[in-house]
Amino acid sequence: MSETLIISTANQLRTANSDITSVCVADVELPVAEIKLLNYVLDRRLAFDKRSCNFHAQAIRHIRHLLSTDLAQTLTCSLILKRLDCCNSVLYGAPVSSIQKLQRVQNNAARIVLHAPRRSHAKPLMRQLHHWLSLQHRIDYKVSV
Repeated sequence: MSETLIISTANQLRTANSDITSVCVADVELPVAEIKLLNYVLDRRLAFDKRSCNFHAQAIRHIRHLLSTDLAQTLTCSLILKRLDCCNSVLYGAPVSSIQKLQRVQNNAARIVLHAPRRSHAKPLMRQLHHWLSLQHRIDYKVSV
């Protein structure tokens, strides 16, 4: 089994033929619509599939009143933040719009852990949680380490 990653800018994607769904290599058709990397799906714009993160966030939100803050933080780190950290090397240099979508997932996780209202500002909450860097800083840190 072989895997190929085709990366281009948004402008190149707009000007490219939108009917391209595969690439022929050695008489074998390879799909290019999306990439599954370590059980995570990235589409051709490097948009991380955040549905599973949102699913786990909603599940933790439902039982949050039963959990201590430490336990809620542990669950959130193991179920949500590990998914955000897994593809750091792929997300390095990704478009700001992709990073912002994932940052919203992390902001939501911080609100859940600290039992804050859904519309509360996330930066002060992130400061309260030890070792929680913003997503861009997490990417930079993980890639540099």
